[in-house]
Amino acid sequence: MRHDLMDILACPMCKGVLTLSATREEAGEVIEGALSCATCNETFPITDGIPNLLPPDLRRAMEAEAARPSIH
Repeated sequence: MRHDLMDILACPMCKGVLTLSATREEAGEVIEGALSCATCNETFPITDGIPNLLPPDLRRAMEAEAARPSIH
């Protein structure tokens, strides 16, 4: 995720200001980290350079589904 995206991103839950916490950067881009909203106290992960701005309950449901073994 590029740092300049912070100028246009807002919390998807309450439209509050997001704060970036980068744990890994490469070539000036955030690869791993999180976006946090102080207004509603939600945190959104950044994985492989992509911020996941889904609502937390939907994000948890999708993560649980992805973790389940597939049966073919």
